[in-house]
Amino acid sequence: MALFTTDEYLSRITQTKTRMQDAGIDVLIVSDPANMNYLTGYDGWSFYVPQMVLVALDLDKPLWIGRGMDAAGAWHTTFLDDEYIIGYPDDYVQNPVKHPMNFAADEIKRRGWAEQCIGTEMDAYYFSARGFLALQSGVEMFVRGALNFCD
Repeated sequence: MALFTTDEYLSRITQTKTRMQDAGIDVLIVSDPANMNYLTGYDGWSFYVPQMVLVALDLDKPLWIGRGMDAAGAWHTTFLDDEYIIGYPDDYVQNPVKHPMNFAADEIKRRGWAEQCIGTEMDAYYFSARGFLALQSGVEMFVRGALNFCD
């Protein structure tokens, strides 16, 4: 159960979307655990595997994407409905061929966001260089640091 009201989280998301619009960002990938918590209430000790919250201007609520076994934590700690919680399969974890950011890139493409301006936190402790490269190659475009303009 989220610690704040749904209205509080929606207010935070609205403020985030305003900053995104000001910066020309259509989709923001948030991977810092504290920021994911701030936006959704997610509170899990699963930060040792890639996980993220995607805030898109065209969605009312963010998407949580993380390891499938950690989705239960998202169901219990966030205000998000089930359709906003997406778990990736375990075979993405510690795989030399594919990365969880490939899964995220596929979700971005599936939703039609690959041609939009995508921002991401470039200084988040748990967002690796390999994750960035997998995301970048997956959406076939350059992903800029959060709150920078896309070319």
